[in-house]
Amino acid sequence: AFHVQGVVPNNEAIIGTVLLKYGSESALIFFFGMIVNIILSITSRFKFIYLTGHVAFYMASMLAVIFNVAGFSMWEVLLWGAIAQGLFTTISPALVQPFMKKASGKDDVALGHPAGTGVALGALIAKITASKKRPSKSTEDIKFPAALGFLRDTTVLITLSMAVIYIVVALFAGSSYVETHLSNGQNFIVFVMLKAATFAAGVYIILAGVQIVLDEIVPAFKGISEKLVKNARPALDAPMTFGFAPNAVLIGFLASFFGGLLGMTLMAVLGTTIIIPGIVAHFMAGGAAGVFGNGQGGIRGCLTASFINGLFITFLPLFLLPVLGDLGSANSTYSDADYGVFGVILGYVNIVGGRTVLISVILIALILFYSVSIFMNKRDSNNFEKVEEIK
Repeated sequence: AFHVQGVVPNNEAIIGTVLLKYGSESALIFFFGMIVNIILSITSRFKFIYLTGHVAFYMASMLAVIFNVAGFSMWEVLLWGAIAQGLFTTISPALVQPFMKKASGKDDVALGHPAGTGVALGALIAKITASKKRPSKSTEDIKFPAALGFLRDTTVLITLSMAVIYIVVALFAGSSYVETHLSNGQNFIVFVMLKAATFAAGVYIILAGVQIVLDEIVPAFKGISEKLVKNARPALDAPMTFGFAPNAVLIGFLASFFGGLLGMTLMAVLGTTIIIPGIVAHFMAGGAAGVFGNGQGGIRGCLTASFINGLFITFLPLFLLPVLGDLGSANSTYSDADYGVFGVILGYVNIVGGRTVLISVILIALILFYSVSIFMNKRDSNNFEKVEEIK
């Protein structure tokens, strides 16, 4: 539509290519990584059990690529890949958890989505930039005129928003192109409206399903955690957060998508590989960032956190491409912030220092993980003793 050739970050697309070459390693890293996640949760204060299996599997596939590109043998790929996977699935929810209480009003679940680092960064910036003198009201306090009361329905609002986006793209592509190549002769306006409604229906089904999961899995998980990992929290997928602030999800998506478009424009100006914003990535990650940003700074915080996330998940894939070997020349790549952060760190450490330095960095990360855990436990213990003395 816009006559732009580039790379579209899409986890479902890149995973198909990766599994053709590294399928066995990906599956084994995923399996042993879950075990490492449980061990880290048992032996540290960061008790998060990562239950979003499909995105953890995507991370395992990326780690399989990076360690194979680094020249590790099969058993080394599995060993270091599993440790890195376990660290990722424990650290990512831990980074977001300090912002969970204000976003949701509760603290018994965690975010298990590879947008974790982007959401945490956006929420932190939203917190720092929040005005105490003139606090921004919550996205959920937005008052719609009586005639527009139907817009309070999230499904209706998503349908209309997506319809506008799709119509703009269809107009750039041309009605004849859409009707010839995409809609099988159906009027292009009707076609894009149906696509917008389908997208909104999918989101509604996800939200309804997530609510059922939350109602069922949290009580069940508490029973399991008492036996296996005491006081553990389940880390669940991004839509788990959408019910906390539905308006923030839509606002966050639009702000994140705008950040992606701005990033794409800057790449075109700079002459780099162009990362084309993906709707799904910006909706999931941008929506979650909007919810957490709203918890820290209302509407302003929602816009800030989501916009930061949009830039983050646009530029990170650009830096990730060179560390993926032959897959870096594919027309798709991993889309979310955690893939970029963890992948860029591990990949460029290997490029600069080789395998020995890469192993050293993983071991240092493991030591730092436990050091932070011990430090925070001591801090909490000292604070408890001070409270007892005051009493």
